[in-house]
Amino acid sequence: MKPMVQRKQKGRSQAGGAETGGTNLSQRSKKPTHSKWSKWELLAMIVPVLLLLYILLCYENFHFHVAHMYAHLGYPNAQHIVGQRYLQGTGVEKNEEMAMHWFREAAEQGHPHSSFNLAVGKLKNMTMSLDKG
Repeated sequence: MKPMVQRKQKGRSQAGGAETGGTNLSQRSKKPTHSKWSKWELLAMIVPVLLLLYILLCYENFHFHVAHMYAHLGYPNAQHIVGQRYLQGTGVEKNEEMAMHWFREAAEQGHPHSSFNLAVGKLKNMTMSLDKG
């Protein structure tokens, strides 16, 4: 007769599987009983909710600030939008001088609608002159 070779079963001892790798199975499957949120986790949840609430309630104001940021970076479409916002007073106090300034900035980069609005502003005697450019 051949002697029987004993093989170890993976994950269990030969005695019936109460232990795995030196740790008791009942200890490994315990779940934390009490979970507290840290201050950073709460802050990470509250800030986006407040930002979304601000966007929903103050959409016009938020859109103006985002477009204004891009206008300062030199995007002609954003400059035109900011000029429109100043001209109409949407999301910001109405200011024809600032509107003509932003239309001029966009027109210098070849934005056709801004060129048109700049010409109409001159015809309506708005505060900005057409001497430049």
